[in-house]
Amino acid sequence: MKQSRRFAIAIPIAVVSVALSVTAQTMGGLPSLAFVLAILDAVPPPPDDPLLDSSGNPVYDPTGKPMSDPNETFHVVKPIKFDPADTRLVQATWLSGTGCPTQAPVATFPASSPTDTFTDPACAMGDAKDQHNQGLLLVKTGPTTNNAAALAELKKVRGMTVTELGYDIRKAGANSASPLGSHCGAGAPRFNVQMADGNVAFVGCNSPPADVQVPGTGWIRLRWNVAFPNVRRILIVFDEGQDPSGGPDQFGAAFLDNVDVNGKLVGQGQVDPD
Repeated sequence: MKQSRRFAIAIPIAVVSVALSVTAQTMGGLPSLAFVLAILDAVPPPPDDPLLDSSGNPVYDPTGKPMSDPNETFHVVKPIKFDPADTRLVQATWLSGTGCPTQAPVATFPASSPTDTFTDPACAMGDAKDQHNQGLLLVKTGPTTNNAAALAELKKVRGMTVTELGYDIRKAGANSASPLGSHCGAGAPRFNVQMADGNVAFVGCNSPPADVQVPGTGWIRLRWNVAFPNVRRILIVFDEGQDPSGGPDQFGAAFLDNVDVNGKLVGQGQVDPD
């Protein structure tokens, strides 16, 4: 498998059996392969939007299944909670008012209507569809060994050759190693990239540091140059908790925004914090 020059870690998964419990991660180490496989097995890929005819009705194939729209591209980041034991210690959702602001209206006190706009320097460009400054909250409370994770699946990436991945992370400081703000560890939040050949590659928040880091007022834009051909699935996984395995900050949570695949940004989505 062709990989980026310095970071991708690909593991063949076809011959590995899935364990029933998660193996603890260590700071700077790899995520448990058994845990990765358990997630991929338990969480089905989101269905594609159907192809519609001129009347707006779904088009079906000869077997009676809705056909996927071939013109549909990456456009959705779907939050998912992986929590088979129902521990209720993870959360994944988009939330209004928590994202990286791009031309967001502000009202200087005592004004009761907008007087100006504010853009964090980290996100001079954002998702034009985001009208509520949404951010993606990923949380894991408690120990890393808990068999649970906050996830977000990137929709409509099957078959793509991916050359760029990234997101904006709510974090102060000059780079992703800063202890201020969202957790940014070696293993979380990370991209799990599954290829059509069954290999899985990991791109951790700080393992290695992103190729491009743009610091702002309270956010940092992170972008990685990658080479993943014929992708099957991409998930963002947050599975490091509030113990030393979730170091160095042990914060157990991160706010992300403007998830990037090949330069296409998604910064809004389903709001469902239940």
